[in-house]
Amino acid sequence: MQSSSAQAIGIPSLDDHLCLGIYSASLAIQRTYKPMLDAMGITYPQYLVLHLLWTEDGQTVGHLARQLDLEPSTLTPLLKRLEAAGHVTRERNPENERQVLIHVTEKGRALQAEVGCMGAALIANSSMSLEELAELNRKVRQLRDNLNQHLEK
Repeated sequence: MQSSSAQAIGIPSLDDHLCLGIYSASLAIQRTYKPMLDAMGITYPQYLVLHLLWTEDGQTVGHLARQLDLEPSTLTPLLKRLEAAGHVTRERNPENERQVLIHVTEKGRALQAEVGCMGAALIANSSMSLEELAELNRKVRQLRDNLNQHLEK
């Protein structure tokens, strides 16, 4: 409940902040996925990396980091854990020794078949149609892109 003094000077309640809505929705999505990811033995960030590799194998650490909007130094420990679990391999790029290439292994690729139920769980638990979720996703991505474009100026 917002205090009357906060209302009097025009401070919006925390529930009115878009950033809280997006942040808490992201956490709720991750909690929805968690039981399925736990059964696969991976975390949500590891799932995101594997998903990128399922789409395009052999990416550099830097390219993966840019797609996830992370620093390569943040991503490296996650990749090491995926490698230790046998889901990916890391190797120096023979064409550029400064780059590390990440490849999904057969064990990592086998997880791809198990993640199909995650989207269905999100649709079922959200009480929204696939079309509504797709439109929401489009708008959130547009907001992200607009903000990033402004920050790059």
